[in-house]
Amino acid sequence: MSDIEDPKTIECPPNTLTRRDLIKRVIVGGVAVSSASYLFRASTLLRQSAPGTGERLLTINVNGQQRRADVMKQETLAWTLRHKLGLTGTKLGCDRAECGSCTVLIDGVPHYSCSVLTHTVRDRKVLTIEGLASSDGTLHPVQQGVIDEQGFQCAFCMPGFIMAAVAFLKTNPNPTRSELAQGLSGNLCRCQDYDKILTAMMRGAENMRGASRV
Repeated sequence: MSDIEDPKTIECPPNTLTRRDLIKRVIVGGVAVSSASYLFRASTLLRQSAPGTGERLLTINVNGQQRRADVMKQETLAWTLRHKLGLTGTKLGCDRAECGSCTVLIDGVPHYSCSVLTHTVRDRKVLTIEGLASSDGTLHPVQQGVIDEQGFQCAFCMPGFIMAAVAFLKTNPNPTRSELAQGLSGNLCRCQDYDKILTAMMRGAENMRGASRV
């Protein structure tokens, strides 16, 4: 008898891996890899943004006072003012330097605080809407003009308009209505109440001229 078996009698083991099983393994493997990659990135980001990581204690001159705050390197002035110093009069609207609601004065010049990094204002003077009134509570002439004319509807954009107007009126204390409109063109009002806003700002300009004569 020959030791070589007849090929016809050799039984091949059945293929236990079906096409469906293969697809399942590929999907599960891909999800596992993707999940691991996501978790790794997330944990890295959490470590980078954890409190105290990359922060530094800054002293900022805000409304005539030296204020200290822990500030992240990428932190904007608007965020610091609102969430670190509690000065919520500065509003965040678009958060991309388009609407002007976050306008503050830096060394007397209007800036969108949502696009200014806090660490860049060291050794500079920041003025917000909270710092306009006198220490005895007397409102700034532009603020009083807004009250006199009831110049805003919802008033969300009001702080930004007032700060921009204060800066503009220092350079042009007696503007025409058209000049003032041009000077405030960087500020937007969602209610589109521009006519009343201009009337209020013109009253503010008049109040400022009257105050300078006293």
